[in-house]
Amino acid sequence: MRRRIMSSADMTQGVIWRQMLLFFLPIMLGTFFQQLYNTVDAMVVGRFVGKEALAAVGGSASTLINLLVGFFVGLSSGATVIISQYYGAHDDQKMSRSVHTAIALSLVGGVIMMVLGIVFARPMLIMLNTPPETLEDSVTYMTIYFVGIIPALIYNVGTGILRAVGDSKRPLLFLIVCCALNIVLDLLFVVGFGMAVAGAAIATILSMFISALLVLWSLTHAQQGYRLFLKKIRLDWALLRQVLAIGMPAGFQSVLYSLSNMLIQSNINGFGTDAAAAWATYGKIDGIYWMILSALGIAATTFVGQNFGAGQIHRVHRSVRAAMVMSLIFSGVMSLTVHFGGRAFYAMFTTDEAVIQTGLKMMACITPFYCTYVAIEILSGAMRGVGESFGPMLLTCMGICALRVGWLLAAVPLNPCVEMVAFSYPITWVITSALFILYYLRGNWLKKRLPASTLPS
Repeated sequence: MRRRIMSSADMTQGVIWRQMLLFFLPIMLGTFFQQLYNTVDAMVVGRFVGKEALAAVGGSASTLINLLVGFFVGLSSGATVIISQYYGAHDDQKMSRSVHTAIALSLVGGVIMMVLGIVFARPMLIMLNTPPETLEDSVTYMTIYFVGIIPALIYNVGTGILRAVGDSKRPLLFLIVCCALNIVLDLLFVVGFGMAVAGAAIATILSMFISALLVLWSLTHAQQGYRLFLKKIRLDWALLRQVLAIGMPAGFQSVLYSLSNMLIQSNINGFGTDAAAAWATYGKIDGIYWMILSALGIAATTFVGQNFGAGQIHRVHRSVRAAMVMSLIFSGVMSLTVHFGGRAFYAMFTTDEAVIQTGLKMMACITPFYCTYVAIEILSGAMRGVGESFGPMLLTCMGICALRVGWLLAAVPLNPCVEMVAFSYPITWVITSALFILYYLRGNWLKKRLPASTLPS
Protein backbone atom coordinates (compact mmCIF):
# COMPACT_ATOMS: atom_id res chain seq x y z
CA MET A 1 0.00 0.00 0.00
CA ARG A 2 1.18 3.49 -0.83
CA ARG A 3 2.75 5.32 2.09
CA ARG A 4 0.71 8.20 3.54
CA ILE A 5 2.46 11.22 5.02
CA MET A 6 1.71 12.32 8.55
CA SER A 7 -0.62 15.17 7.59
CA SER A 8 -3.18 12.70 6.17
CA ALA A 9 -4.65 9.46 7.49
CA ASP A 10 -5.70 6.17 5.91
CA MET A 11 -8.94 5.14 7.67
CA THR A 12 -9.35 1.82 5.88
CA GLN A 13 -7.49 -0.06 8.61
CA GLY A 14 -7.00 0.09 12.39
CA VAL A 15 -9.33 0.38 15.38
CA ILE A 16 -12.32 2.41 14.21
CA TRP A 17 -13.48 4.03 17.46
CA ARG A 18 -9.92 5.14 18.33
CA GLN A 19 -9.27 6.50 14.83
CA MET A 20 -12.63 8.26 14.80
CA LEU A 21 -12.04 9.85 18.19
CA LEU A 22 -8.59 11.12 17.16
CA PHE A 23 -10.00 12.44 13.88
CA PHE A 24 -13.14 13.90 15.48
CA LEU A 25 -11.49 15.87 18.30
CA PRO A 26 -9.59 18.34 16.07
CA ILE A 27 -12.71 18.79 13.93
CA MET A 28 -14.80 19.50 17.02
CA LEU A 29 -12.28 22.00 18.33
CA GLY A 30 -12.00 23.52 14.87
CA THR A 31 -15.79 23.84 14.62
CA PHE A 32 -15.75 25.42 18.07
CA PHE A 33 -13.31 28.09 16.94
CA GLN A 34 -15.25 28.61 13.72
CA GLN A 35 -18.40 29.07 15.79
CA LEU A 36 -16.52 31.68 17.80
CA TYR A 37 -16.36 33.93 14.72
CA ASN A 38 -19.99 34.99 15.06
CA THR A 39 -20.23 34.21 18.77
CA VAL A 40 -17.49 36.67 19.62
CA ASP A 41 -19.22 39.25 17.43
CA ALA A 42 -22.45 38.70 19.37
CA MET A 43 -20.74 38.79 22.77
CA VAL A 44 -18.84 42.00 22.04
CA VAL A 45 -21.76 43.94 20.55
CA GLY A 46 -24.16 42.56 23.16
CA ARG A 47 -21.97 43.67 26.05
CA PHE A 48 -20.62 46.94 24.62
CA VAL A 49 -23.33 48.18 22.21
CA GLY A 50 -26.71 46.81 23.32
CA LYS A 51 -29.43 44.23 22.80
CA GLU A 52 -30.53 45.76 19.48
CA ALA A 53 -27.04 45.19 18.08
CA LEU A 54 -27.03 41.69 19.58
CA ALA A 55 -30.31 40.87 17.82
CA ALA A 56 -28.91 42.31 14.56
CA VAL A 57 -25.72 40.22 14.60
CA GLY A 58 -27.23 36.95 15.82
CA GLY A 59 -30.81 37.16 14.56
CA SER A 60 -32.25 37.43 11.06
CA ALA A 61 -28.94 38.37 9.41
CA SER A 62 -27.28 35.27 10.83
CA THR A 63 -30.19 33.10 9.67
CA LEU A 64 -29.92 34.39 6.10
CA ILE A 65 -26.14 34.01 6.06
CA ASN A 66 -26.52 30.42 7.21
CA LEU A 67 -29.05 29.81 4.43
CA LEU A 68 -26.72 30.83 1.59
CA VAL A 69 -23.45 29.59 3.07
CA GLY A 70 -25.08 26.34 4.19
CA PHE A 71 -26.30 25.66 0.67
CA PHE A 72 -22.82 26.08 -0.77
CA VAL A 73 -21.15 24.01 1.95
CA GLY A 74 -23.68 21.24 1.29
CA LEU A 75 -23.07 21.56 -2.45
CA SER A 76 -19.29 21.37 -2.03
CA SER A 77 -19.62 18.34 0.26
CA GLY A 78 -19.97 16.34 -2.93
CA ALA A 79 -16.32 17.13 -3.64
CA THR A 80 -15.33 16.01 -0.15
CA VAL A 81 -17.06 12.66 -0.66
CA ILE A 82 -15.49 12.11 -4.10
CA ILE A 83 -12.02 13.02 -2.83
CA SER A 84 -12.31 10.73 0.20
CA GLN A 85 -13.37 7.84 -2.05
CA TYR A 86 -10.50 8.40 -4.47
CA TYR A 87 -8.13 8.70 -1.53
CA GLY A 88 -9.33 5.36 -0.19
CA ALA A 89 -8.90 3.85 -3.67
CA HIS A 90 -5.39 5.39 -4.03
CA ASP A 91 -6.32 7.16 -7.28
CA ASP A 92 -4.17 10.31 -7.15
CA GLN A 93 -4.99 11.46 -10.70
CA LYS A 94 -8.75 11.68 -10.18
CA MET A 95 -8.23 13.04 -6.68
CA SER A 96 -6.14 15.92 -8.10
CA ARG A 97 -8.79 16.76 -10.69
CA SER A 98 -11.42 16.76 -7.95
CA VAL A 99 -9.39 19.14 -5.77
CA HIS A 100 -8.93 21.72 -8.53
CA THR A 101 -12.61 21.48 -9.50
CA ALA A 102 -13.65 22.04 -5.88
CA ILE A 103 -11.54 25.20 -5.53
CA ALA A 104 -12.85 26.53 -8.84
CA LEU A 105 -16.40 25.89 -7.61
CA SER A 106 -15.70 27.92 -4.46
CA LEU A 107 -14.56 30.90 -6.56
CA VAL A 108 -17.55 30.81 -8.90
CA GLY A 109 -19.98 30.18 -6.06
CA GLY A 110 -18.42 32.98 -4.01
CA VAL A 111 -19.02 35.58 -6.70
CA ILE A 112 -22.65 34.49 -7.12
CA MET A 113 -23.32 34.48 -3.39
CA MET A 114 -21.66 37.86 -2.88
CA VAL A 115 -24.00 39.45 -5.42
CA LEU A 116 -27.11 37.70 -4.05
CA GLY A 117 -26.25 38.54 -0.44
CA ILE A 118 -25.66 42.23 -1.11
CA VAL A 119 -28.63 42.80 -3.46
CA PHE A 120 -31.24 40.91 -1.45
CA ALA A 121 -30.11 41.70 2.11
CA ARG A 122 -32.74 44.33 2.90
CA PRO A 123 -35.77 42.73 1.19
CA MET A 124 -35.07 39.34 2.79
CA LEU A 125 -34.60 40.88 6.24
CA ILE A 126 -37.91 42.72 5.87
CA MET A 127 -39.55 39.47 4.73
CA LEU A 128 -38.34 37.85 7.96
CA ASN A 129 -40.22 40.46 9.99
CA THR A 130 -36.96 41.83 11.44
CA PRO A 131 -37.77 44.36 14.21
CA PRO A 132 -37.49 47.93 12.85
CA GLU A 133 -35.01 48.94 15.57
CA THR A 134 -32.56 46.25 14.41
CA LEU A 135 -33.14 46.38 10.62
CA GLU A 136 -30.44 48.87 9.63
CA ASP A 137 -27.77 47.18 11.74
CA SER A 138 -28.81 43.80 10.29
CA VAL A 139 -28.47 45.12 6.74
CA THR A 140 -25.05 46.57 7.56
CA TYR A 141 -23.75 43.34 9.08
CA MET A 142 -25.08 41.15 6.28
CA THR A 143 -23.78 43.39 3.49
CA ILE A 144 -20.24 43.59 4.88
CA TYR A 145 -20.23 39.84 5.55
CA PHE A 146 -21.07 39.01 1.94
CA VAL A 147 -18.43 41.38 0.62
CA GLY A 148 -15.93 38.95 2.15
CA ILE A 149 -17.76 35.69 1.39
CA ILE A 150 -15.26 34.32 -1.16
CA PRO A 151 -12.48 33.69 1.42
CA ALA A 152 -15.05 32.00 3.67
CA LEU A 153 -16.03 29.57 0.91
CA ILE A 154 -12.41 28.88 -0.02
CA TYR A 155 -11.72 28.07 3.60
CA ASN A 156 -14.71 25.72 3.87
CA VAL A 157 -13.85 23.87 0.66
CA GLY A 158 -10.15 23.71 1.54
CA THR A 159 -10.77 22.26 4.99
CA GLY A 160 -13.20 19.79 3.41
CA ILE A 161 -10.38 18.59 1.15
CA LEU A 162 -7.96 18.22 4.05
CA ARG A 163 -10.50 16.32 6.13
CA ALA A 164 -11.34 14.05 3.20
CA VAL A 165 -7.75 12.76 3.30
CA GLY A 166 -7.82 12.40 7.08
CA ASP A 167 -6.13 15.67 8.06
CA SER A 168 -8.16 17.38 10.79
CA LYS A 169 -5.24 18.95 12.68
CA ARG A 170 -4.10 21.72 10.35
CA PRO A 171 -7.60 23.21 9.92
CA LEU A 172 -7.76 23.37 13.72
CA LEU A 173 -4.43 25.19 14.00
CA PHE A 174 -5.48 27.68 11.33
CA LEU A 175 -8.76 28.41 13.10
CA ILE A 176 -7.11 28.93 16.47
CA VAL A 177 -4.88 31.60 14.95
CA CYS A 178 -7.72 33.30 13.08
CA CYS A 179 -10.19 33.15 15.95
CA ALA A 180 -7.68 34.84 18.24
CA LEU A 181 -7.25 37.49 15.53
CA ASN A 182 -11.03 37.91 15.32
CA ILE A 183 -11.29 38.54 19.06
CA VAL A 184 -8.56 41.19 18.92
CA LEU A 185 -10.10 42.88 15.87
CA ASP A 186 -13.59 42.80 17.41
CA LEU A 187 -12.38 44.62 20.50
CA LEU A 188 -10.36 47.03 18.37
CA PHE A 189 -13.11 47.96 15.91
CA VAL A 190 -16.19 47.73 18.15
CA VAL A 191 -14.83 48.99 21.48
CA GLY A 192 -11.72 50.92 20.45
CA PHE A 193 -12.98 52.61 17.27
CA GLY A 194 -16.68 52.59 18.22
CA MET A 195 -17.74 51.03 14.90
CA ALA A 196 -20.51 48.90 16.49
CA VAL A 197 -22.05 46.26 14.18
CA ALA A 198 -19.97 47.32 11.17
CA GLY A 199 -16.78 46.78 13.18
CA ALA A 200 -17.85 43.25 14.15
CA ALA A 201 -18.55 42.38 10.51
CA ILE A 202 -15.20 43.79 9.31
CA ALA A 203 -13.35 41.85 12.02
CA THR A 204 -15.04 38.65 10.88
CA ILE A 205 -14.26 38.97 7.17
CA LEU A 206 -10.62 39.95 7.81
CA SER A 207 -10.19 36.86 9.97
CA MET A 208 -11.80 34.65 7.31
CA PHE A 209 -9.41 36.08 4.72
CA ILE A 210 -6.41 35.00 6.81
CA SER A 211 -7.89 31.52 7.33
CA ALA A 212 -8.39 31.13 3.56
CA LEU A 213 -4.75 32.09 2.90
CA LEU A 214 -3.54 29.51 5.43
CA VAL A 215 -5.62 26.75 3.87
CA LEU A 216 -4.43 27.62 0.36
CA TRP A 217 -0.83 27.60 1.58
CA SER A 218 -1.37 24.15 3.06
CA LEU A 219 -2.87 22.73 -0.13
CA THR A 220 -0.25 24.25 -2.43
CA HIS A 221 2.53 22.71 -0.32
CA ALA A 222 1.03 19.21 -0.04
CA GLN A 223 3.14 16.31 -1.31
CA GLN A 224 0.32 13.99 -2.44
CA GLY A 225 -2.41 13.78 -5.04
CA TYR A 226 -4.46 16.48 -3.34
CA ARG A 227 -1.78 19.13 -3.90
CA LEU A 228 -3.19 22.36 -5.34
CA PHE A 229 -1.57 24.06 -8.35
CA LEU A 230 -3.02 27.53 -8.88
CA LYS A 231 -2.58 27.35 -12.66
CA LYS A 232 -4.64 24.16 -12.78
CA ILE A 233 -7.70 25.59 -11.02
CA ARG A 234 -10.58 25.00 -13.41
CA LEU A 235 -13.91 23.20 -13.58
CA ASP A 236 -13.64 19.62 -14.79
CA TRP A 237 -17.17 19.16 -16.10
CA ALA A 238 -17.22 15.37 -15.80
CA LEU A 239 -16.15 15.55 -12.16
CA LEU A 240 -18.39 18.54 -11.52
CA ARG A 241 -21.40 16.44 -12.52
CA GLN A 242 -20.37 13.83 -9.95
CA VAL A 243 -19.87 16.51 -7.31
CA LEU A 244 -23.25 18.07 -8.02
CA ALA A 245 -25.03 14.70 -8.05
CA ILE A 246 -23.94 14.24 -4.42
CA GLY A 247 -23.68 17.85 -3.31
CA MET A 248 -26.88 19.33 -4.77
CA PRO A 249 -29.26 17.25 -2.60
CA ALA A 250 -27.03 17.96 0.42
CA GLY A 251 -27.18 21.66 -0.41
CA PHE A 252 -30.95 21.60 -0.70
CA GLN A 253 -31.12 19.69 2.58
CA SER A 254 -29.21 22.54 4.22
CA VAL A 255 -31.56 25.04 2.59
CA LEU A 256 -34.57 23.19 3.96
CA TYR A 257 -33.14 23.44 7.45
CA SER A 258 -32.45 27.12 6.97
CA LEU A 259 -35.88 27.87 5.49
CA SER A 260 -37.60 26.24 8.44
CA ASN A 261 -35.28 28.20 10.75
CA MET A 262 -36.15 31.39 8.88
CA LEU A 263 -39.84 30.73 9.49
CA ILE A 264 -39.10 30.16 13.16
CA GLN A 265 -37.02 33.35 13.24
CA SER A 266 -39.95 35.25 11.75
CA ASN A 267 -42.25 33.87 14.45
CA ILE A 268 -39.76 34.77 17.17
CA ASN A 269 -39.35 38.29 15.78
CA GLY A 270 -43.09 38.75 16.18
CA PHE A 271 -42.65 38.59 19.96
CA GLY A 272 -40.38 41.67 19.96
CA THR A 273 -36.74 42.62 20.51
CA ASP A 274 -36.36 40.76 23.83
CA ALA A 275 -37.42 37.49 22.19
CA ALA A 276 -35.24 38.15 19.12
CA ALA A 277 -32.21 38.85 21.30
CA ALA A 278 -32.91 35.81 23.48
CA TRP A 279 -33.24 33.55 20.44
CA ALA A 280 -30.06 34.99 18.88
CA THR A 281 -28.19 34.33 22.12
CA TYR A 282 -29.58 30.83 22.47
CA GLY A 283 -28.37 30.15 18.92
CA LYS A 284 -24.81 30.90 20.06
CA ILE A 285 -25.13 28.74 23.18
CA ASP A 286 -26.87 25.99 21.23
CA GLY A 287 -24.01 26.09 18.73
CA ILE A 288 -21.80 24.32 21.26
CA TYR A 289 -23.84 21.17 20.77
CA TRP A 290 -24.17 21.47 17.01
CA MET A 291 -20.43 21.87 16.57
CA ILE A 292 -19.93 18.52 18.34
CA LEU A 293 -22.59 16.68 16.38
CA SER A 294 -21.52 18.25 13.10
CA ALA A 295 -17.94 17.15 13.73
CA LEU A 296 -19.11 13.58 14.32
CA GLY A 297 -21.18 13.75 11.14
CA ILE A 298 -18.10 14.87 9.18
CA ALA A 299 -16.09 12.06 10.76
CA ALA A 300 -18.75 9.52 9.74
CA THR A 301 -18.78 10.83 6.16
CA THR A 302 -14.99 10.65 5.87
CA PHE A 303 -14.70 7.18 7.42
CA VAL A 304 -17.51 5.78 5.29
CA GLY A 305 -16.19 7.47 2.14
CA GLN A 306 -12.65 6.12 2.45
CA ASN A 307 -13.78 2.60 3.35
CA PHE A 308 -16.41 2.53 0.63
CA GLY A 309 -13.77 3.63 -1.89
CA ALA A 310 -11.52 0.82 -0.66
CA GLY A 311 -14.39 -1.69 -0.91
CA GLN A 312 -14.39 -2.47 2.84
CA ILE A 313 -18.15 -2.53 3.42
CA HIS A 314 -17.91 -4.18 6.85
CA ARG A 315 -16.00 -1.14 8.12
CA VAL A 316 -18.70 1.13 6.72
CA HIS A 317 -21.29 -0.30 9.14
CA ARG A 318 -18.84 -0.41 12.04
CA SER A 319 -17.98 3.26 11.46
CA VAL A 320 -21.67 4.18 11.65
CA ARG A 321 -22.15 2.29 14.91
CA ALA A 322 -19.10 3.92 16.49
CA ALA A 323 -20.27 7.39 15.45
CA MET A 324 -23.78 6.75 16.83
CA VAL A 325 -22.50 5.63 20.23
CA MET A 326 -20.11 8.56 20.55
CA SER A 327 -22.84 11.01 19.50
CA LEU A 328 -25.31 9.72 22.07
CA ILE A 329 -22.72 10.05 24.85
CA PHE A 330 -21.82 13.62 23.88
CA SER A 331 -25.52 14.52 23.48
CA GLY A 332 -26.30 13.41 27.01
CA VAL A 333 -23.40 15.39 28.46
CA MET A 334 -24.33 18.53 26.50
CA SER A 335 -28.01 18.32 27.44
CA LEU A 336 -27.10 18.41 31.12
CA THR A 337 -24.43 21.08 30.74
CA VAL A 338 -26.45 23.55 28.65
CA HIS A 339 -29.72 22.96 30.51
CA PHE A 340 -28.36 23.49 34.02
CA GLY A 341 -25.84 26.17 33.05
CA GLY A 342 -28.36 28.26 31.17
CA ARG A 343 -28.27 31.45 33.24
CA ALA A 344 -24.48 31.49 33.38
CA PHE A 345 -24.28 31.08 29.60
CA TYR A 346 -26.77 33.88 28.97
CA ALA A 347 -24.89 36.20 31.36
CA MET A 348 -21.89 35.98 29.02
CA PHE A 349 -23.91 37.78 26.33
CA THR A 350 -26.26 40.15 28.11
CA THR A 351 -27.26 41.54 31.50
CA ASP A 352 -30.85 42.28 30.41
CA GLU A 353 -33.06 40.18 32.72
CA ALA A 354 -36.02 40.12 30.32
CA VAL A 355 -33.82 38.65 27.60
CA ILE A 356 -32.36 36.06 30.00
CA GLN A 357 -35.77 34.93 31.30
CA THR A 358 -37.15 34.55 27.78
CA GLY A 359 -34.06 32.62 26.72
CA LEU A 360 -34.29 30.22 29.65
CA LYS A 361 -37.86 29.33 28.62
CA MET A 362 -36.64 28.52 25.11
CA MET A 363 -33.74 26.49 26.45
CA ALA A 364 -35.96 24.34 28.68
CA CYS A 365 -37.98 23.28 25.64
CA ILE A 366 -35.06 22.14 23.49
CA THR A 367 -31.94 21.05 25.38
CA PRO A 368 -33.39 17.89 27.03
CA PHE A 369 -34.03 16.44 23.56
CA TYR A 370 -30.60 16.75 21.92
CA CYS A 371 -30.18 12.96 21.71
CA THR A 372 -33.21 12.69 19.42
CA TYR A 373 -31.29 14.43 16.63
CA VAL A 374 -28.31 12.04 16.60
CA ALA A 375 -29.67 9.59 14.01
CA ILE A 376 -30.39 12.41 11.55
CA GLU A 377 -26.85 13.80 11.59
CA ILE A 378 -24.88 10.55 11.69
CA LEU A 379 -26.96 8.48 9.28
CA SER A 380 -27.25 11.27 6.70
CA GLY A 381 -23.47 11.79 6.96
CA ALA A 382 -22.84 8.07 6.46
CA MET A 383 -25.13 7.93 3.44
CA ARG A 384 -23.38 10.90 1.86
CA GLY A 385 -20.10 9.03 2.35
CA VAL A 386 -21.18 6.43 -0.21
CA GLY A 387 -22.65 9.06 -2.52
CA GLU A 388 -26.30 8.74 -1.45
CA SER A 389 -27.68 12.17 -0.63
CA PHE A 390 -31.08 12.25 -2.37
CA GLY A 391 -32.78 9.98 0.19
CA PRO A 392 -31.61 12.03 3.19
CA MET A 393 -32.81 15.18 1.43
CA LEU A 394 -36.32 13.74 1.00
CA LEU A 395 -36.45 12.58 4.61
CA THR A 396 -35.34 16.03 5.75
CA CYS A 397 -37.93 17.69 3.54
CA MET A 398 -40.74 15.61 5.02
CA GLY A 399 -39.56 15.33 8.60
CA ILE A 400 -37.98 18.71 9.28
CA CYS A 401 -39.33 21.27 6.85
CA ALA A 402 -42.92 20.13 6.23
CA LEU A 403 -43.66 19.04 9.80
CA ARG A 404 -42.09 22.15 11.29
CA VAL A 405 -44.13 24.41 9.03
CA GLY A 406 -47.24 22.45 9.95
CA TRP A 407 -46.51 22.88 13.65
CA LEU A 408 -45.95 26.62 13.31
CA LEU A 409 -49.15 27.08 11.30
CA ALA A 410 -51.41 24.74 13.27
CA ALA A 411 -50.13 24.46 16.87
CA VAL A 412 -48.52 27.83 17.62
CA PRO A 413 -51.68 29.91 16.91
CA LEU A 414 -53.50 27.84 19.57
CA ASN A 415 -51.05 29.05 22.21
CA PRO A 416 -48.89 31.84 20.78
CA CYS A 417 -45.74 31.97 22.93
CA VAL A 418 -42.00 31.41 22.50
CA GLU A 419 -42.22 27.99 24.15
CA MET A 420 -44.61 26.67 21.50
CA VAL A 421 -42.31 27.91 18.75
CA ALA A 422 -39.32 26.25 20.42
CA PHE A 423 -41.17 22.93 20.73
CA SER A 424 -41.14 22.66 16.94
CA TYR A 425 -37.54 21.43 17.23
CA PRO A 426 -37.85 18.32 19.44
CA ILE A 427 -41.16 17.28 17.84
CA THR A 428 -39.67 17.21 14.33
CA TRP A 429 -36.39 15.67 15.53
CA VAL A 430 -38.14 12.62 16.97
CA ILE A 431 -40.21 11.94 13.86
CA THR A 432 -37.37 12.54 11.40
CA SER A 433 -34.94 10.38 13.38
CA ALA A 434 -37.42 7.50 13.20
CA LEU A 435 -37.62 7.92 9.42
CA PHE A 436 -33.82 7.92 9.07
CA ILE A 437 -33.43 4.79 11.19
CA LEU A 438 -35.99 2.91 9.11
CA TYR A 439 -34.34 4.02 5.88
CA TYR A 440 -30.90 3.01 7.12
CA LEU A 441 -31.99 -0.42 8.32
CA ARG A 442 -33.62 -1.27 5.00
CA GLY A 443 -30.15 -1.02 3.44
CA ASN A 444 -31.18 0.12 -0.05
CA TRP A 445 -29.10 3.28 0.33
CA LEU A 446 -25.95 1.12 0.30
CA LYS A 447 -26.99 -1.67 -2.07
CA LYS A 448 -27.72 0.64 -4.98
CA ARG A 449 -24.30 2.27 -4.55
CA LEU A 450 -22.21 -0.89 -4.32
CA PRO A 451 -21.43 -1.06 -8.06
CA ALA A 452 -19.85 2.40 -7.71
CA SER A 453 -17.20 1.01 -5.35
CA THR A 454 -14.93 0.73 -8.39
CA LEU A 455 -15.36 4.52 -8.82
CA PRO A 456 -16.22 6.07 -12.22
CA SER A 457 -13.62 7.26 -14.66
